[in-house]
Amino acid sequence: MRGDPADPRGVIREAYRMEGIGPEDCRSIFLDWALALPAGTDTVPLIRDLLQRHGAEGHPMTEILREGLARVEPRRRGGAKGRREGQ
Repeated sequence: MRGDPADPRGVIREAYRMEGIGPEDCRSIFLDWALALPAGTDTVPLIRDLLQRHGAEGHPMTEILREGLARVEPRRRGGAKGRREGQ
């Protein structure tokens, strides 16, 4: 789909259509996707949208998208240091 804000060039969609694609290829495609986005783009909602649409269990691109999401979402730090940072 052209004009898709989450996947403007359709590279993620195409990755899900490729037979026998591996994690290394998916990682490369993901990097290409991310680098093609305008600077400052919030990727979290885009990745969530892509996972909702294409996130087939067992597909290597699904795992790469999940890894990308986990790396950008902030995590709460535990203990005293986490409580100080939250104030």
